[in-house]
Formats: sequence, C-alpha cells, structure tokens
Amino acid sequence: MPRRLAFAAPLVGLVVLQQVLYPAPMGIVLNGALVGGRIALIALGIALVYRANRIVNFAQGDLGALPAVLAVMLVVAWGWSYWLGLAAGLAGAIVLGVLVESLIIRRFFTPPRLVLTVATIGLAQLLAGAGLFLPRAFGNTSFGTRLPQPFDARWVFGGVTFNANDIFTMIVVPLCLLALAIFLQRSTVGIAIVGAAERADRAFTLGIPVKRLHTVVWVVASVLAFLAMFLRAGAVGLPIGEVLAPTFLVQALAAAVFGRCERCTTIAAAAIGLGIVDQAMTFQAGNRPAYNDAVLFVIVLVGLLVTRRSTGTGRVDSDASDTWQATREIKAVPREMRRLPEVRIGRAALWLGLGGFVLTLPLWLSTSRLNLATIIVIFGIVAASLVVLTGWSGQVSLGHMAFVGVGAAVGGALTDHRGWDLAVAGLVAGLVGGVAAAVVGYPALRRRGLTLAVSTLAFGLFVSSSLLNRTVVLGDVAFSDWLPGRRIDRATILGIELASEPAMFYACLAVLALALLMVVGLRRSRTGRVLIAIRENEKAARAYGVNATRTSLAAFALSGFLAAVAGSLYVHQQTGLSTDPFLPQRSLELFAMVVIGGLGSLPGALLGATYVHSVDFFLPNEWQFLATGVGLLLVLLVFPAGFGGVLADLRDGALRKIAARRDLVVPSLLADVRVEDEPPPEDVLAEAGARAEGDGRADGAAPGGAARTTPNGAGTAGTGDDETVEVRS
Repeated sequence: MPRRLAFAAPLVGLVVLQQVLYPAPMGIVLNGALVGGRIALIALGIALVYRANRIVNFAQGDLGALPAVLAVMLVVAWGWSYWLGLAAGLAGAIVLGVLVESLIIRRFFTPPRLVLTVATIGLAQLLAGAGLFLPRAFGNTSFGTRLPQPFDARWVFGGVTFNANDIFTMIVVPLCLLALAIFLQRSTVGIAIVGAAERADRAFTLGIPVKRLHTVVWVVASVLAFLAMFLRAGAVGLPIGEVLAPTFLVQALAAAVFGRCERCTTIAAAAIGLGIVDQAMTFQAGNRPAYNDAVLFVIVLVGLLVTRRSTGTGRVDSDASDTWQATREIKAVPREMRRLPEVRIGRAALWLGLGGFVLTLPLWLSTSRLNLATIIVIFGIVAASLVVLTGWSGQVSLGHMAFVGVGAAVGGALTDHRGWDLAVAGLVAGLVGGVAAAVVGYPALRRRGLTLAVSTLAFGLFVSSSLLNRTVVLGDVAFSDWLPGRRIDRATILGIELASEPAMFYACLAVLALALLMVVGLRRSRTGRVLIAIRENEKAARAYGVNATRTSLAAFALSGFLAAVAGSLYVHQQTGLSTDPFLPQRSLELFAMVVIGGLGSLPGALLGATYVHSVDFFLPNEWQFLATGVGLLLVLLVFPAGFGGVLADLRDGALRKIAARRDLVVPSLLADVRVEDEPPPEDVLAEAGARAEGDGRADGAAPGGAARTTPNGAGTAGTGDDETVEVRS
C-alpha cells in the first residue's frame, strides 16, 4: 500500500475480515460506516485529550451526552426546531468543556496522571447523573427518545433505507474530520496544541500558554463528543443516565490505540472499520452481542500484534518519568532511624494493635458486617496485585476484574464439579489467571502508551459477556456445563470447613497474608528493583540489558495470578457465580479504588479497598455520596497522593520530630539541624568569602563554596574546608 494511503490499512483489513467471515449487503456495510463515524468522533476526542493531558478520558462520551440531552429536550419537550436545538447544544458543549477543564482538570495539573485518569471516572458519573436529572427539569421523563428528522429525505441503498438523520451523519462526520485536520495543521492554535503535546516543558519555556491550550483541547473534545452523541440520538436514541456503553468505549479506545493517539486519519479509519464489522456481525442470523464482544477482543489483540511498534520519537512515547503511569513511591523508614527504640517500639505497637484489631473482628462484628470484612480482605488481594502491575511496573489494567472472574470460574468449577480442596483449586485458578494475563499482555506490552489498558478492557468485556455467559454455546459445548452453579456450597481448604463466616474470614485473611509476603518479597528482590527502573525510565533500563517486555510480562502474570486466586475465594464467599461483579464498570471502580488508596504502597491500596467497600455499608445515607463521582473527585482533590500518601506524611512527620529531639541529621527526611540566632546574611557571606580566600586556597580548595538550602529556610555556604556556615534565606 502506498505510504500516503497507509492510514487506511486498518479500514481495509477490517473490511476484508468482514467480507470473508461476516458477509452482509452493502447497505449494512454503509450503516456500519455511519456507526463507525460516530465512534471516530469519540476516539478523536480521546486522542486529543490523551496527547494534551496524558490521560484516558473516561468521561469523553458523557462530556457530549449532557449537552446532547439538553438539545434533545429542547427539541422534544419545548418544541424547538432541530437546528435551534443543535445550536443550543453546541453552545452548551463549548461552555461545558471550558468549565470541566478550568474547574476540575486544571486542579489536577501537578498530581500523577493516574489520579487525573481516575478523576475522569468520577467526572463521568457526575455528568451521567446530571444527564439523568436534566430531563426531569423539563418535565419529561421519556428517556431514549429519538430526534425528529432534520429535513425530509429517504434513500434506499443495499436493501437498507436511510432517513434524513443518517444522511445528515454522512455530511457532518466527514466535515468534522476535515475541519479538525485543517485546525490542527493550518491554524496557529492548532499548531501550538500539537507542539505543546509533544513537549509541554519546552512549550512552557517558550512562553506558550499550555493551560490555555488545554482548555481549547477540552472544548474541541467536548464539541466532537456532542456531535457524536447528538447524531446517535437521531439514529438509535440517546441513553440517558448511563456512562458510555463498554462496547462503544472499547471501540473508541481501540481506534485511538491503532492510531497511536496521534494519527487522526488512522484513528478515523480504524473506528469506521470496527463499526462495519460490528454491524455486519449483528446482521448475521442467530448472532448475539456476546459474539461481537469476543470478536472485538480478538481484533484488539491481533491489531496490537500486527501494528508496528512505535519508535518513541514523540511525546506520546516519551520516557515513563513523564507518562500518565507515574505514581508516588512511598519511602521506607530511613536506615539511620530503624534501630531507634522509639521507632522500633512504635512499629511493634502499630503492628500488634492492627493485628489484634483484625484478628478479633469475628468476635464483635455481626454476621453481615463480617461478610463485608471478608469481601474487603479478598479485594485487598486484588489491590495488592494492582500495586505490582501499576504501582511498580507502571502498566495500567482497566479490565482487572476479568482475571478475578476467570479465577472464580475455574476455582468454583473445580470445587463444585470435581470436589477439589479450595487450596488446590485456588492454586490452579491462579495459574490459569497468570496464563491469561500473559496472553492478553504480550501484544500490548510490546508497545507503549495505553495499549495494555485497552486490551485488558476488551478482555473484561469478553469475559463478562461471553466467557461467564451461561447462554453461550460454542459448537456442542454450552458454557453452563463447565461454569460453577449460581448457588454452590462453600468448600474446604486444607480440610477445614468454610461453612461459617468466621472460618471464611480467617481463610481469606491467611491468603491475604501470603499474598502480601509474596509481593513484599518481590519488591525487595532484583526483579522488583528492575520493575521500578522500567517504570521510571524504560530506555535507560534497556540500555543496561534489561528485557523490559519480559520483566513487565512476568509482573503482569503475577498480578493475574493473585487476582485469580482472589476470584476463587470470592466465588465461594458469595456461594455462587454471577456476571455482575465482573462487568467492565467494576474494573474501573477497582482501578479507582487502588488509586484512591495510593498505588505506591501496599497499605494505601488496602485502605482504598476498605474505603470503597465500606462507604455504602457503614455510613448513613446522607454521607454515601462519598462513594459516587462527586465524592471521588473530592477525595482526589483533598488527597491527590491517596490515603497511602497521607499515612506516609504522618509517619514522616513523627520521624522528623524524633530526629529533631535526638539532633540527628536525616537528609531523606529533610531534618537538618536548625541553627538559632544566626548573624545577618551579609556578614556571614563576607566571613565565608574571607575564609575561602585565606584558608581555602591554602588547602587547595576552590575560591568559594556552593550554597545549599535547609528545610527550615536557612542556606549553607561551603567554605573550602570542612566547616560550613548556615545562612537564612
């Protein structure tokens, strides 16, 4: 294929796949192209935001759905004309983009990109709630109403009748793609956006208003999303009060990945091709949505395998130190303070108190609350697995609950159908989960960026809709034959009956302890240090002969192993298997859970699991908003480093007081010795200069010393000999 037409490779490949495996009339193909065109607008918005802010914007669809709901209600409820409603919705999209970026996104300009990514999940929930309330403000509760026709027109092609809304889509989508290309390549603002996306730090030094450009990016993304959702409302209706459908989101993310979030033409071509395949499959006799999700997952994996690995020349492929995976690493207690009596006694008291509290929970908790505590323990294992993958390896999994579901299916089937002991069944389930993680992760880990996030999200959609679907039949085998029942008995573990809640709690607690020991051992090993090195600077790690792909894949396999082990416990704790806990939305909630806790530390991740699973149960109704989108945003605004960062700050504050009381100099805590009642800075500097001229030259020192700053506001002037003089800044 000529180089100029290389952008169309995904479209050509997907159309060939459709024609060979899922033949359909040309009318169906054209209808799929219209669906893909709307997906392309969403995908382009995701790519623009990713390049500007280095995040995956999960609120992209809802960013356009809210003004689309406004436009639909103005037309349907108030009787406005189609064109006036379109203009009002377009104005609302512009205002919404400005408000979201200035009031929310800009507040997360300095925190790690993971925090802002999770903030978009909360933003999506907030916008979805606003979209649910808005029709009621108009006095209309007929959700999903299609828009009227913008003009009178009908066109029959390939056995399919296209109405005016479809024809309008054929006009608007190409115009949007052309306008976006001209804006980014020919306009001053567009060129500045592209340049700032490549190197934001250099753009700052050149005086380019990067934050203002980010506002423009969010406005453009909001307008693209609005047009996509408005056109979708005219074709299939507008779902109100829901976040973007998982299939729609995976298709948009996959298209963005195929274009590496930088090639708009490739992104649009891939989105149109995915829409054609999806509609052609839906046309087949006896087809089910589960089959579409399975094929979409395979397309994502194969697409990641066959596409060329990026050369790493742009900002999208920059070093990990500047990527959205960056997290705060929680430092250990300084070596010079570990053997102090007060530190040792404090740590021992903390562990004894925490251990006593946890071990005595069955003695004073009710059965229902002990059941919740067991769930928290199980999800603590899942949180530990994500610390390995995201906190240390720097990779992001947005479908991690799928590995929990695989472990639940395998572990539950082995105990329910085969009568195995849960210890053996859990080990086998963990191995299957590790293999599944390796299969899903290898195509993605060969590349950078959000590829693993997309492949795991597609895997999560496949597991929830196909693999755990009892109605799916593959050949002569029905999935219901091998899946565990909806109601199963709790098995035995090492011969111990788990029929009672305390027994189940202690068994899960023991597995959590083993998982934490495994993870801590990994962090202290050479492999753990290599993972941190890859996360911080993959290019430098490769320069030392490190196989970054193999090491990251091993971390992903271990993460999948732990998640699957947790799944084998979860299915028995719930005494049955259902698909609801393993939906893609649950994976996003899990991802938010560990980021809230703090991915840099295991205690923080465990705190995140405790927070998310406790708010709904323990807090009164008026405080349960803390677990929703608004509460999520508030928590991230107050604690951008997560609960783990708060714990680390409290610990470091106590250590600073101990160091100050003992007159210890601990550089890692910035607790240098304070010097009281210094002379004025001018006199001190003059004295330091005189000593440097006299004594320093005789000793062969440089004629002057470097100055350093102490945390109490003082500076230290080097004098050429061993003596230092501190000055106030």
